[in-house]
Amino acid sequence: MGSQRNSESRLVYSTDAGRIKEEPVNEDVAGDGNVRVRPEKKGRGGKVVTVISGLPMAGNDLKAYAKQLKKRCGGGGAVKDGCVELQGDHVDVMVEFLKKEGYDAKRSGG
Repeated sequence: MGSQRNSESRLVYSTDAGRIKEEPVNEDVAGDGNVRVRPEKKGRGGKVVTVISGLPMAGNDLKAYAKQLKKRCGGGGAVKDGCVELQGDHVDVMVEFLKKEGYDAKRSGG
């Protein structure tokens, strides 16, 4: 029973976080005030998402507002690169909602 082991290789089990890298959050990304709402389908397995760009907020403010938008359309979504992505095609609903909120929202693309 003579198995050789590499002295630098050890099996370790840990319940701690380890080397998990968090994505850096870019707090500087803020919209230019020209709010654009567009449907996007590319690279998403044929599913449509509604992308809202140009909102004049960043960081936690944008995340909190995205939560309101997700609740309004009854779906999921995420904040990526200063844009709010909502699952599903909610372009018309979001344009109307954002206009009522006081933003100059316009439909673009698709």
